[in-house]
Amino acid sequence: MQKLILPDLYCPFPSQINKYADVLEESALKWVLRFNLLTDDLTYQRFLKAKFYMLVALAYPYCQLEQLKVANDWMSWIFIWDDQCDMSTLKPEVLKVFHKRFVQILNGAAVTSQDIPLSHALSDIRQRMLRLGSKNLLNHFIHTFKDYFHGCEQEANMSTQKIIPDVETYMSTRRSTIGVETSLALTEFCDKLNISDFLRNNEILQKIKLMTTNIICWSNDIFSFPKEFAIGHVHNLVLVLHHQQKIPLMSAVNLAVEMHDKEVTNLMELEASIPSYGEELDSEIAKYLLGLHAWISGHLEWYSYSGRYQTREKSDLAKVS
Repeated sequence: MQKLILPDLYCPFPSQINKYADVLEESALKWVLRFNLLTDDLTYQRFLKAKFYMLVALAYPYCQLEQLKVANDWMSWIFIWDDQCDMSTLKPEVLKVFHKRFVQILNGAAVTSQDIPLSHALSDIRQRMLRLGSKNLLNHFIHTFKDYFHGCEQEANMSTQKIIPDVETYMSTRRSTIGVETSLALTEFCDKLNISDFLRNNEILQKIKLMTTNIICWSNDIFSFPKEFAIGHVHNLVLVLHHQQKIPLMSAVNLAVEMHDKEVTNLMELEASIPSYGEELDSEIAKYLLGLHAWISGHLEWYSYSGRYQTREKSDLAKVS
């Protein structure tokens, strides 16, 4: 594949970094080594190169240290598992078994010697979230995790059948596999927000969250498609557009950029239309929107630090079991 120069993406939200950023790298490494999540030198080097801790520092700039460490360890967990799903030959039915066990552990099941290291690590995250947050927020976090797992299973089914989905089908699955819902649940946890059922079910805020998910999905796909093209992974917006519309890769990139930038503009217009719900609710909405903006800008800024999308190694799930 010829070398492509990726265009800049529109982002009007200022990037900020958490004041505890300098302690996160060592903290993340200690945690993944404690639970034996890096099984060989290859995965160790890949983990260091990705700099997930910088994504956490940029996406949760207002978070205090203990909550930030939970987000940091969750980020390590989700990316390590995501790599196993993307770069192994794990069958959908086997994925379901792992996911069922992960949900059981998040719901409080005790881990045993039969559980894989990722299960023990997930139990640790649950315990700390309960200590620092509320049971209601943990339940919301688990609900979003179920959606992520379901998306991974759908994607695995399409991969097994060698299906290149149309754009609409792809986006429906991608919104789950990107894990943004879970990331934003952690925004509530990190920023100590009190999102009521009224706000969570508010039609405008739901649309804003959907747009935020699209923006993060599409920016990730634009930056990651060279790696995914190299390993034969077609579940990427650029590659879906390339295949479905039979256009050159650079044209597909430009179309994806256009979609991304338009969605950012749409997001800002929709935010400007939010009515007042009273001082208390308006304050929570403002904090929540700041959290969404931090994720959009932080996720984009992270690419300048991370070497993750230059990584092309295959993965072996057997090594984490």
